[in-house]
Amino acid sequence: MVDIQYRKANIEDAELLIKIYNASFYSDYIKYGECPAYGRTKEAMEASIVNYPKFIILYKETPVGVISYENRGNGEYYVGCLCVVPEYQGRGLGTSAFHYMLSMCDDWKRITLVTPVDKKENIKFYTEKCGFSVGSTEMDGNVEVVNFFMGR
Repeated sequence: MVDIQYRKANIEDAELLIKIYNASFYSDYIKYGECPAYGRTKEAMEASIVNYPKFIILYKETPVGVISYENRGNGEYYVGCLCVVPEYQGRGLGTSAFHYMLSMCDDWKRITLVTPVDKKENIKFYTEKCGFSVGSTEMDGNVEVVNFFMGR
């Protein structure tokens, strides 16, 4: 899509990222009573920006989402966050962002991530749009999550 661009986040983007994360994960916070991506402090977001690459998803030059990942070495990556604010979901932005990440991590051999078990739209997105396989489940606080993986 011509209208999608990505910009690597820097420390000055902390408040913007908090706004995007909060808009994207508010419903999870309400549903589960907790969500590690919701309600971060500026200091916590700044530390996360330093430790994990984050790319702001721009749609028609408007910041509408974020993809963040961790390089765990030996071609293994963990997607810590892939979010698009609700009013921009369903336009292919998340799928495009995931493929952008793959292009940035051209040495990938295995990619993993987690999402709540009962988030059927997430499970469909990751399996059908991104090519992940469903793995085991586990508890993360009060939320049962499913582990996703893909390899090559």
